[in-house]
Amino acid sequence: MRSARSLLGGDMAAWSGRLAGPIRGGCGCAALAFTSRFTQRVSPGTTLPIRLICSSSSLQKKNMTGTFHEKYTEEFIKQQIKEFNIGKRHLANMMGEDPETFNQEDIDKAIRYLFPSGLFDKHAKPIMKHPLEVFPKQRAVQWGEDGRPFHFLFYTGKQSFYSLMHDTFQKYLNIQKYDDQMRAKGISSLDTKQINLVGGRWLTKDELEKLLLEPISDHDYVHFIQLLERMLSSPYCNIEEEYVMKFRREMEVQSKNQIIEPLQFDETGVAFSKGEGRRKSSRATVIVREPGSGKITVNGLDYLHYFPELQEREQLMFPIQFLGRLGKHDLECTVSEGGRSGQAGAIRLAISRALLSFIKEDEIEHMRQAGLLTPDPRVRERKKPGQEGARRKFTWKKR
Repeated sequence: MRSARSLLGGDMAAWSGRLAGPIRGGCGCAALAFTSRFTQRVSPGTTLPIRLICSSSSLQKKNMTGTFHEKYTEEFIKQQIKEFNIGKRHLANMMGEDPETFNQEDIDKAIRYLFPSGLFDKHAKPIMKHPLEVFPKQRAVQWGEDGRPFHFLFYTGKQSFYSLMHDTFQKYLNIQKYDDQMRAKGISSLDTKQINLVGGRWLTKDELEKLLLEPISDHDYVHFIQLLERMLSSPYCNIEEEYVMKFRREMEVQSKNQIIEPLQFDETGVAFSKGEGRRKSSRATVIVREPGSGKITVNGLDYLHYFPELQEREQLMFPIQFLGRLGKHDLECTVSEGGRSGQAGAIRLAISRALLSFIKEDEIEHMRQAGLLTPDPRVRERKKPGQEGARRKFTWKKR
């Protein structure tokens, strides 16, 4: 006759065996059974119930894919580059070109010739680009095989951004520390060299996201720019100039790319320059002569008779008034097509371009900043079917 203790141990062991099966098969968890260090052996072949530890399948998958979470691995990119080079050579042979000098521009021309498409969406048209342009950049593995992240800011969700903020603030503290040292030595900070930021701009939000390889909010972007500007307000910010300039980009001076025609002279020795402009469907050509008396004609008529509205007259005269050259030039304007408003805009752009031959470089830059050298790309929006106009809807009637 067995003792009550042995019966109890046997019944509980059998119960634990019956329970382990449904747990393993029902909830999809891996039951890891191990004997507790407090297990007491009651009789030979009989033990107390074992402890069951349930590990979720999602956690196991995360740990298993710790080294395979990249969507585009380095080996995949190398294989794509190899296939791209082979395809480029085949395409060059098809077009009768030298594969060694066949560049991306030639590839685009060949694709447009071999696969003509009437689609308007650029993403729907066939392309053949280098894999580094097609597949986006991505960060390396962020955790090890054990599932432990490498970076201490991993669980913030924006580890690259907050790491950047930490580094930037540390640079700011270094500047403050250096300032305190100079003050302790009695050195004035009035003669310190400041960072030259003329002709530059900060990285845009999209450019910063590409640099960090993670999305950020508008609030985070503004907070980062404010921290950089706070650094620049310090008198010794030049000691971290190299770090600050990593987040600056030079602005292209468009006036340098503006084509300036040289002055021409007629048979009487009067200097003149010609300019062309467009606005909507209007086309204008203007001849500016100097010296002049301020006479302005449009298609052979005085501009006061051609433009009865004051708004069009002011628009036409604005470039001359902006440069302070009223009464110094004679203007001969020729315009075609379009309405009065579009014609006035086309003449204004043509006058601005023609005046470039008479003014200095700093005045050209002032005109560019005022928008006088920028064409207006706006056109009339088309009417939509089922609507009264481009945006306006038909009046709704209940009956």
